[in-house]
Amino acid sequence: MKTSVRGIHHVTAIAGDAQENLNFYAGVMGMRLVKKSVNQDAPDTYHLFYADGVGNPGTDLTFFPWPAMPPAKLGIGLTVEVPFAVPIGALAYWQERFAKNKIAFGNIETRFGEKVLPFKDPHGLQLALAETGDEREFVAWNESAVPPEYQLRGMHAVRLWERDLKPTERLLTQVMRFAQIGAEDGWHRYGVEGGTSGKIIELKELPHERRGQWGTGGVHHVAWRTKDSAESILTLANEFDQKDFAFFAPRAGGAGGTWYPNRFLAPTASNEPWLSPARRFFSAAVMSIFTFPKSACNMRLIRLKLWAAT
Repeated sequence: MKTSVRGIHHVTAIAGDAQENLNFYAGVMGMRLVKKSVNQDAPDTYHLFYADGVGNPGTDLTFFPWPAMPPAKLGIGLTVEVPFAVPIGALAYWQERFAKNKIAFGNIETRFGEKVLPFKDPHGLQLALAETGDEREFVAWNESAVPPEYQLRGMHAVRLWERDLKPTERLLTQVMRFAQIGAEDGWHRYGVEGGTSGKIIELKELPHERRGQWGTGGVHHVAWRTKDSAESILTLANEFDQKDFAFFAPRAGGAGGTWYPNRFLAPTASNEPWLSPARRFFSAAVMSIFTFPKSACNMRLIRLKLWAAT
């Protein structure tokens, strides 16, 4: 079977306060809020989507704001860091921007030959910026407070801790068609389609580490991109051959598709019409949240009711 997985499609994480989340990702990080919906499994909460200017797959980071949930506990079985891709030479700009906005960040590291700047979002989600010259499917957002030459190009990789490397390695290499492309400092890097930016997963084996626990500042899931057809998803699912598991691929995408795995800028109602009552109720019941104007750098806010982007 030809490779079906093509790289990261999106990452979904758990946030605390929705306002703080929006301030950080739209304001400080300069990402476009491409969609506001509700959580399909818990329609009494927002589902916020941030991406590049047009919502390209691989650029989208989404959040479920659950402020009452305790903080996440890092551990095995969880994604422990989400590095973003930025152009070569961009880290100096981001260090200055973080300092102006009082965002704590670590020292620049070298990982697999790439310069990486680790930091956290306001709710503790571990992030990083990785400089790369790899070509990405990316469209700048002209209304961003961040100049196009420094904007985030999407997820560069995801990093996970595992108690035993072998089962996940078998899944990646024998089912999902990843290849191991390097190892250093206990981290094992795997890539698909050449292992360029956005097509990387890194694992670290920690046999004595505790099991991780979901919470605010933790990753909920990582979604992998396939070819734009339901058939390719179901073909991949056949390889899992797991008793008591079912795999579904409703409207997986395609040039005219508007469902979640394709693009994010289609009106929310056309994507999730069955959730319209929940969205109307939530919009009426929940306090408006705010967003940054383009010129904002020092946390100056304007009031704006949050609607789905079209």
